Amino acid sequence: MKLPFALRPALLALAAATLLAACQSAPTTDSPIDPATGPTLTGYFQNPETGVQDGNVRMIPITTPKGTFKVWTKQFGNNPKIKVLLLNGGPGATHEYFECFENFLPKEGIEFIYYDQLGCGNSDNPKDTSMWSLPRYVEEVEQVRQALKLDKTNFYLLGHSWGGILAAEYAFKYQQNMKGLIISNMMMSIPDYGKYADNVLAKQMKPEVLAEIRKLEAKKDFENPRYMELLLPNFYVEHICRIPLDQWPEPVNRSFSKMNRSLYVTMQGPSEFGVSGKLLNWNRVPDLPKLTVPVLSIGGKYDTMDPEHMRMIATKVQKGNSLICPQGSHMSMYDDQQTYFTGLVKFLKAADAGTVQPGAAL
Repeated sequence: MKLPFALRPALLALAAATLLAACQSAPTTDSPIDPATGPTLTGYFQNPETGVQDGNVRMIPITTPKGTFKVWTKQFGNNPKIKVLLLNGGPGATHEYFECFENFLPKEGIEFIYYDQLGCGNSDNPKDTSMWSLPRYVEEVEQVRQALKLDKTNFYLLGHSWGGILAAEYAFKYQQNMKGLIISNMMMSIPDYGKYADNVLAKQMKPEVLAEIRKLEAKKDFENPRYMELLLPNFYVEHICRIPLDQWPEPVNRSFSKMNRSLYVTMQGPSEFGVSGKLLNWNRVPDLPKLTVPVLSIGGKYDTMDPEHMRMIATKVQKGNSLICPQGSHMSMYDDQQTYFTGLVKFLKAADAGTVQPGAAL
């Protein structure tokens, strides 16, 4: 029905008055969190910096037995209730392969913090292998937490691969400072990891390929280019990132190209195909029941880590959930992104609301 022309001004005035009233009664966006709707856009991108603006980067002084060094952090977003500190893997990679998080967490209003551990990426590198130790890294994370003013009301720690070991070890000592823990693509027993590599993953290789790899390993000829020539197509593309090697995401390549080999070899060994470094005997499975904070254990069907072990982690802790990505490998945040981030966001929101269901599979 066509509206009589004479009534149109009155109707427009009524609509304008209604819109004005709605705007006046709507919640303001001065705060990052609106009680009814959650994080606001203005609040999420509220700038906490004063003085010269540098993208929310902080160089945090870290006290160590060998002196004071600085580590690099960068805050992305602002949510007083959910702050996720990211611990990169390697050991010795950089925060850069986490850049895919920018496509998934901001739209959910979740704050996350990039962090290069000492010896990694933009942080200082003392070039001293005596400093590559798990207990020292735990104390480093605690100093970062304090500097960033994270606490039990908002602090979530997400550790991927080696970062998962570090995150778990931190939680065993300092879980009173945390709101939740995410162990991404990491088993809680290095001996079990070694057995899985030998008894399951190695047997999936062609016998002639495995024989050549083992021959090079027996000679400790790890710098031989042939070693990686064999591992890249036969192991890394199968179990590290199941995307064709020439299409690996740029942030992954950029991060891996900056790998601190001294740190990596000292802690892990010469490759992802098993462990032979300082972490060789690390096993925290018996201690998992001591974790009282909500824990999410993430794995991938094709991971270098045993997905059944990752499911087990969630049953051993007091408030555990598991997330096994059916198309994912060790870098499930890339090769099974929708599963990974849907589950991660669901867990973070449940932990924030206090509604985590122990034993649930996300």
